[in-house]
Amino acid sequence: MLLGTSGSLLAQQAKHRVVIQLNTGDTLIWKGMMNNIKNLKAGWGDSVQVEVVVHGAGVQFMMKDKTTQADRIAYFNKMGIRFVVCENTMRERAVTKEQLLPEAGFVKMGVGEIILKQEAGWSYLKM
Repeated sequence: MLLGTSGSLLAQQAKHRVVIQLNTGDTLIWKGMMNNIKNLKAGWGDSVQVEVVVHGAGVQFMMKDKTTQADRIAYFNKMGIRFVVCENTMRERAVTKEQLLPEAGFVKMGVGEIILKQEAGWSYLKM
């Protein structure tokens, strides 16, 4: 019984955790990021946890009336990928939660979220 418990603890500890920073409106960078996420999920499956922190100009990709990526965001969100939007950016750009895709999560401070994730041992990927 102890071996089964320690084995499952090892499996939990082996999980890869990646926080991705997206603060650009560049569609090529966005496409590259989505391909990176696809490759991470293909390579590591359920053993990878990904959170995309969207702030600055990147917020347009999460806006219902501006994004061309709604289907991909919904698909990845169903796979467990989190997309969180900086509330500071929303305030600065006068963007409301209602203007964002339903898959959007929210954090008070995008950069702060990235720092907290790194302090908790998450790997960092800047797009």
